Amino acid sequence: MTDLNSLKYTAEHEWVSFDGDIATVGITDYAADKLGDVVFVELPAAGSTVTAATVVGEIESTKSVGELYAPLTGEVVEANDAVVDDPSLVNSAPFAEGWLVKIRVDSAEVDGLMDRAAYVALTGGDA
Repeated sequence: MTDLNSLKYTAEHEWVSFDGDIATVGITDYAADKLGDVVFVELPAAGSTVTAATVVGEIESTKSVGELYAPLTGEVVEANDAVVDDPSLVNSAPFAEGWLVKIRVDSAEVDGLMDRAAYVALTGGDA
């Protein structure tokens, strides 16, 4: 089980975990619940460069289409092909097998991310 307090969060309902200079990114269970059943995921390709706060992918559900924002600037080192093949992983395991991309980042950029308490406050306590 992922320790949700060890993650960082964005206002776009993404979570970020760090292992050195590699940031693993996914969407929160709150976002997955609001989207409904995810049926399609488009992710940036490994080797591509992403810029913080820009759209880098798409998450489509039975309710709506959401955009995936890069929470940080860096190089995509891995996209989760398992999620592309089985988008329901975003709903069933958003903090585990449902991760979306891994980005090699400059660790100096992480200051704009929220801790768990701030994210819970953002969602009005529903996260």
